[in-house]
Amino acid sequence: MNQNSYQAPDMSSQDFAAFKDYLEKACGILLGENKQYLVKSRLSKLMAEHRFASLGELLKRLQSSAFSGLRQEVINAMTTNETLWFRDIHPYTIIQERILPELDEKGRGQTLKIWSAACSTGQEPYSLSMLVDETKQKRLGSLRGDVRITATDISTAVLEQAKAGKYESLALGRGLSPERLKRFFSQCSDGSWEVKREIKQRVDFKTLNLKDSYSMLGRFDLVLCRNVLIYFSPELKQDILRRIHKTLQPGGYLMVGASEAVTGLNDIYEMVQCSPGIIYRAK
Repeated sequence: MNQNSYQAPDMSSQDFAAFKDYLEKACGILLGENKQYLVKSRLSKLMAEHRFASLGELLKRLQSSAFSGLRQEVINAMTTNETLWFRDIHPYTIIQERILPELDEKGRGQTLKIWSAACSTGQEPYSLSMLVDETKQKRLGSLRGDVRITATDISTAVLEQAKAGKYESLALGRGLSPERLKRFFSQCSDGSWEVKREIKQRVDFKTLNLKDSYSMLGRFDLVLCRNVLIYFSPELKQDILRRIHKTLQPGGYLMVGASEAVTGLNDIYEMVQCSPGIIYRAK
């Protein structure tokens, strides 16, 4: 069969239900009952490349442990990677004006450690690294110790882009000011822009499924887990938030997305109003 004669893959309601279960078990993403179109649109290219005639055929192959590479391809295709530079603005204001000075004073020159969970193509951790540079310039003598940023994502595809730190002009226009572009990026010969070395070297990228253990990451002073919890079940969300708490230093901070909240965990988190915005302090 040649490429031109390939038919769009079939997807029965039973196969969709089975795929929903598989995806939730694999990475925690909880698909709605009306998301058949999303599965078709995101998997059609992958299924064409592997010559699967139906979603059922893909599921059979996924259930074979011999094809772990295919599992990662499916996860890469199904994860949402919508992101911006300095997304929502006010969280970065809170970090610069409140959290970093407080942690710097408490740490007295020790290394501050930040975790950017679900970092996508790198905009969040690089924004944080730029903010560190700006804070040092704005408050001379501040941030006496080093700052290290661990950035994780389940998608190996977006992490490769994040590690490269190269972006097209269209992607840079989403939240990045001309001043920051000029200061923190270098233009490449192909017209793209690359994050400067001093910003890159502060960030370590790692592959991580939020359903897995965090024990190898170490302890953090600040964790950003923004705009990812909305894709999980309430039970998994609570589990993730409890395990994030175990990575936080006493008095460390957690930031979640604007449409997310930390509820039912008053025993381990204290809500702090910042006007605008809310952060959570580890008890």
